[in-house]
Amino acid sequence: MPIKEILKQYWGHDEFRPLQEDIINSVMNQQDTLALLPTGGGKSICFQVPAMAMDGICLVISPLIALMKDQVENLKHRGINAIAIVSGMGKREIDIALDNCIYGPVKFLYISPERLLSDLVRERVKHMKVNLLAIDEAHCISQWGYDFRPPYLHIKDFREIHPNVPVLALTASATKKVQIDIVEKLEFKTKNIFRKSFERKNLSYVVINQENKLQKLLDVCKGVNGSGILYVRTRKDTVELAKYLNQHQIPAQYYHAGLDLDERAEKQNAWITDNVKVMVATNAFGMGIDKPNVRFVVHYEIPESLEAYYQEAGRAGRDEKKAYAVVLFQPRDRLSFEKKFEQNFPPTEEIKKIYHFICNYLQIPFEMGEGVTYEFNIADFCSKFQLDVITTISAIKFLEHDDYFVLNESALMLSRIQFIVNGEDLYRFQVENSKYDGFIKSVLRSYGGAFDQFINIKEKEIAQKNNMSKKIVIDYLKELDKFEIISYQQQTNQPLLTFIKPRYKTEDLLIDRKYFAERKENYEQKMQHILAFVEKEKCRSIQILNYFDEADAKECGVCDVCLAKKRNEDGSLESKITAQVLRILSNEKLTIDSLLKLVKFGNETEKLAVIRTLLDSGVIKVKDGFYGL
Repeated sequence: MPIKEILKQYWGHDEFRPLQEDIINSVMNQQDTLALLPTGGGKSICFQVPAMAMDGICLVISPLIALMKDQVENLKHRGINAIAIVSGMGKREIDIALDNCIYGPVKFLYISPERLLSDLVRERVKHMKVNLLAIDEAHCISQWGYDFRPPYLHIKDFREIHPNVPVLALTASATKKVQIDIVEKLEFKTKNIFRKSFERKNLSYVVINQENKLQKLLDVCKGVNGSGILYVRTRKDTVELAKYLNQHQIPAQYYHAGLDLDERAEKQNAWITDNVKVMVATNAFGMGIDKPNVRFVVHYEIPESLEAYYQEAGRAGRDEKKAYAVVLFQPRDRLSFEKKFEQNFPPTEEIKKIYHFICNYLQIPFEMGEGVTYEFNIADFCSKFQLDVITTISAIKFLEHDDYFVLNESALMLSRIQFIVNGEDLYRFQVENSKYDGFIKSVLRSYGGAFDQFINIKEKEIAQKNNMSKKIVIDYLKELDKFEIISYQQQTNQPLLTFIKPRYKTEDLLIDRKYFAERKENYEQKMQHILAFVEKEKCRSIQILNYFDEADAKECGVCDVCLAKKRNEDGSLESKITAQVLRILSNEKLTIDSLLKLVKFGNETEKLAVIRTLLDSGVIKVKDGFYGL
């Protein structure tokens, strides 16, 4: 089927967005391709459409379990067969999934990068008819990128299994240095890069430098119509700031990795359906979420880097309509930001000590643990050993680089079961163990296909149908697993730590000091760029575009710096209206009708446009129908 017919049939679009068709044709011509498209630019279409047009299965490598699950569900919703293999799945569950990829109609296999190290996965992929290797968030392969993930380095070894299959690497943010690194690390046969400008003409970047962040937060949330995201650093802040917004009549929810699956789904759905205006979240929220009408994104603290900020800010205005990206900044924020820099690079002996503590916490004997995945509660671990969380996570990242283990995000996987006996043996068991008879029948009525593959279940639903407590349902499932009637994989929300090597003695650990020094230098450069962005009075858009190697960028005219410049320029109608509005409101608060009458420059449409701009940028505010400074 031609690619435009595929686009129409499965996605309902008549035309591709800019560059999508060029990227797809490059892949269809078996070319290794790097695609740089801004957030909301339609990266997933670039590998999903060509994969549907070609025989075989597409392997998609992605770093985030939540993102993979969302994409798999979206594809299934469109009638396309897709599955994901991630940390937290049992060996039998993986085995069945891989069989479906080899012998079944599966078109997309999503896989986390650390799974590439598995002999089971590598061996079974040899027998798949792979048509494309798609690598999402491809900047993760570069140590010069802002979110380097060591497991990505193993992708080039994985390519040896199917050397003639084209690679499509996709990212929303990469400097020229990172682009070159991606191409080299993935061993492209030819350098083939498609890049859309990083300019977002509909997005107004605003840095508000004031002591009272809470008041300015309220001004933005009340002043901009539509929904928004508020990014904060900690889980505690998500809860407290959501509560603060609700107390001030701004409907808000909070979202972080510590919530269970049902809570996350409920909160996310309330925001997507506009039942709440603001989602207060840590920075992973928003990846892969298809909500085009987000009108503002606010960062309550300085973002990690310009790359991170560009990606997170870009979640606003995906519908190409006017939107705002706001950073709330205080001069003292610089001190805490610089302190975090030191915490990110603990001494080598501290890294070794944390490794030793982790092994003790997980009760791993020396020379054991290789290939085993453990649930790892970072907060509990740090509390038990009285460690700083930032320092601990940083130490783990350096240990990941040296292939001691891999830390994956919270698995966010529902509980799963599969019956591992045949129908006759199950009937015999039910006759001999009447205690479980009604329970088993209820499960089989509720969940079809459980003899053929792992099926997602909800213990709470089973409990309600059987008038049991959730705890008793879990106990029954564990007992049936012990009797080898079912295989039961219980839901977990904890991060997962997979040991690649057995436990070493602390003195035998080797930490790559050269890599450590390079990472520290790279981090410091990124820190200086983001500090310049929030402190320097230069067009915010130009700063971002220059960072991404767009040297001839023009002033955007809509960021806070450009708006201030307009106010200071004499002669323009907009500056005259602006000056008069500010002068009038410096003396008294007025209704919109009174204000419009007192402003002598321009027509009503021009006056209203200026007032809206001043409101959106936080220069003026409105309360109870009265406008003031």
